Amino acid sequence: MKPQDMRELTLEELQHHLDTIAEELVNLKIKLSVKQLDNPLRVRFLRKEIARAKTVLRAKRLGAKPGELHASETAEPAKG
Repeated sequence: MKPQDMRELTLEELQHHLDTIAEELVNLKIKLSVKQLDNPLRVRFLRKEIARAKTVLRAKRLGAKPGELHASETAEPAKG
């Protein structure tokens, strides 16, 4: 799921999506440990998907708009 699609979900739907992919990742790691995994790259994909979902979820909880930066990120670094 793309980040723009995730932003359209409600907090509950996004949390459910995150729980679902986290559970799938656990199952894939178990299969990977016993060498029964057909596509080991799926583990990497799910880790990235979880990171994306957590990022969007945190932004939604903070009330940030898409593409909006926080004031601390736009400030010039202190020179000294």
